[in-house]
Amino acid sequence: MSPASPLRTALSVNINKVALLRNSRHLAIPSPLRAAELCLRAGAAGITIHPRPDQRHIRTADAHDIAGLMKQWPDREFNIEGNPFHNLMDLVRQLRPHQCTLVPDSQEQFTSDHGWNLPHDGPALRPVIEELHRLGVRVSLFMDPLPQAMGHARAVGADRVELYTEGYARAWGTVEQEAVLALYVESARAAAEAGLGLNAGHDLNRDNLGLFLRSVPGVQEVSIGHALIGDALELGYGATVQAYRAVIDAAFERAPA
Repeated sequence: MSPASPLRTALSVNINKVALLRNSRHLAIPSPLRAAELCLRAGAAGITIHPRPDQRHIRTADAHDIAGLMKQWPDREFNIEGNPFHNLMDLVRQLRPHQCTLVPDSQEQFTSDHGWNLPHDGPALRPVIEELHRLGVRVSLFMDPLPQAMGHARAVGADRVELYTEGYARAWGTVEQEAVLALYVESARAAAEAGLGLNAGHDLNRDNLGLFLRSVPGVQEVSIGHALIGDALELGYGATVQAYRAVIDAAFERAPA
């Protein structure tokens, strides 16, 4: 099902910010659907959307349109992320994405800023994860880089974890970088030992992505939205996706054996 080589990290483009810009006017531009298509044409391995209850960016109609588009790209992946205790599950039941990334954000939250609290959240998450598996959907849990929590994520039924990378992005280029990055490395190893796949996302960009991928073992997918769409305003979707793919390729070429 996955289009990604096991030797390369897949790039999933989050197009929420395209929808946010569109929603600032009563017009149909820019088009999230067109953005998704152009990113796929440029080589993105997948598309991510994060619908919220207030539809501040991705709307229900967008989700259906993009699901239709993804059927034309059977070698690419569709990832829907969000809080399963808000409006997410009805949409997932209808659209059956390849992956559902469960995120513990509140309805009024500006952006995702923390992972699940495991094992505390486990009893609520377990039946949701079981239903997603019955639907044939891979489950990734949005998690802080806490090595001790990775086993709990596996125990609750997750297939993957997505490491919340804002802490790394904030520390990048500072004296704290090495210590913070080491925590992500340890978390990645703990995830692998628990039998989990590994994703990563939040505030990754062309500057900090390469070091992260060279250092953190086994990252199967990065989901990048804000920085990538910001770059696309200057470079265009195609050139931007190719630039991020070049960063990923360079990271693997320079990764230690």
